[in-house]
Amino acid sequence: MSMRFTAKARRGMVAMALAVGLAVGVAGCGGGDTDDKKPEASASVSKSRSSQASPQEGQSAQPLAELRGPEGLTLKVLSAQRDSGGFVTINAQLKNDSGKDAVLSSQLTGNETEIMKNGQSFGGATLVDTKAKKRYYVLRDTDGRPLTTVGVQSVKAGDTVPIFMQFPAPPTGTAEVDFQLPTFSSAPIKISG
Repeated sequence: MSMRFTAKARRGMVAMALAVGLAVGVAGCGGGDTDDKKPEASASVSKSRSSQASPQEGQSAQPLAELRGPEGLTLKVLSAQRDSGGFVTINAQLKNDSGKDAVLSSQLTGNETEIMKNGQSFGGATLVDTKAKKRYYVLRDTDGRPLTTVGVQSVKAGDTVPIFMQFPAPPTGTAEVDFQLPTFSSAPIKISG
C-alpha cells in the first residue's frame, strides 16, 4: 500500500508539527525557578523538543526496546505513542557507551534524495507491521524535511542524546511493530494509545 497523502493531509501534518513545536518552545521558555533538567547549551531545538516529549526520562521505567549499533552506540526506545491525529511518535535515547566519540553514519538518514538534502537525521527509520506486510516510513513536511530529530552528527563518549521520530500510525488493531534503524539491530515494540 502506498503512503501518499493529499495536499490537505500534508498541510494538516505540517500545521500539527508546527503547533507541537511552538507549544514545546513556549513550554521551554518558563522561569528559572523550576527544578526541571535543562537541555545542554549545545543541544539543538530538535533535541530539546524530543527531551521535553519524553515523559519517561528520569523514571525507572523499562525501555520498550534496546537496539545495539556500531561504535558502542545503543538506542533505547522509551515510548511509541499513538495519537488521535493518526501519528505514532517514537521517543528514544541514543547513548554512546564507548570510551571515544562516535560519529553517526549517514545511513541513519536513509537513502531518499528528498530527506538526504535536509542533512543528518534519523529519517531512515521504519516501522514494519509483519502481519499486514506493511512498512511505515518517517513522516515528512511539505518541504521534504523528516519529522525526526535532525542535526546530530556525533555523540561524545558517555553522552546520551534524546531523539524522536514520527510515523503514520498503523491501524488501531496493530499494537506491535518491528522498529528498524539503519546500522542498528531491529526490535519489536508495542504501540500505546
